[in-house]
This record gives sequence, structure tokens and C-alpha cells, in this order.
Amino acid sequence: MAFSSTGWTVVTAAKRGNAPSIYAYKTTDAIADVNTAGYFNSLSDTLAVGDLIYCVTSTGGTAVCTLTQVLSIASGVVDVADGTTLAATDSD
Repeated sequence: MAFSSTGWTVVTAAKRGNAPSIYAYKTTDAIADVNTAGYFNSLSDTLAVGDLIYCVTSTGGTAVCTLTQVLSIASGVVDVADGTTLAATDSD
């Protein structure tokens, strides 16, 4: 699939050089698609190396939450890390 701006939200935008900006993204695409180089190319002018993206992906009705970061941006191609899946546990 392809990136859709309807699922994109700015959580906090940091000034360049200070701290990473943080974004949230929700999609029905699989995380394997989202963390593929080129998925976020339309944001190459917005993102910076080190920015964090909290991704909520959903395939088959099951939501997966993954925290990833921008690894590189070269010639308009955005590459993000595979990320870390965030798991919730029930304390009961």
C-alpha cells in the first residue's frame, strides 16, 4: 500500500538540532510495508534523521503498535528502522 496523510499526526515538532520531532501514524497497512524504505517519501521535506514515528498498523482487525525512527533521508528517499513493537500486558 502507500502512505496516506489522513492517518498522519504531529505529536510534537522540535526545532531542528534540538530534539527529535514525534509523529503518530495510523494505517491498515502492515508494519512490514510501513517500515520499508520509501514508504514515507512524501514527507522527506518534513522529516529529519532521528525523528520518531509511533505507528499503529492494523491487518485483520488486530492493531500493532510500533515505535520507529527515521534512519536516513537521501535524494528524497526516507528509510525508517524496523522499529520496536510495543506490547501491552494485562495485570489481571
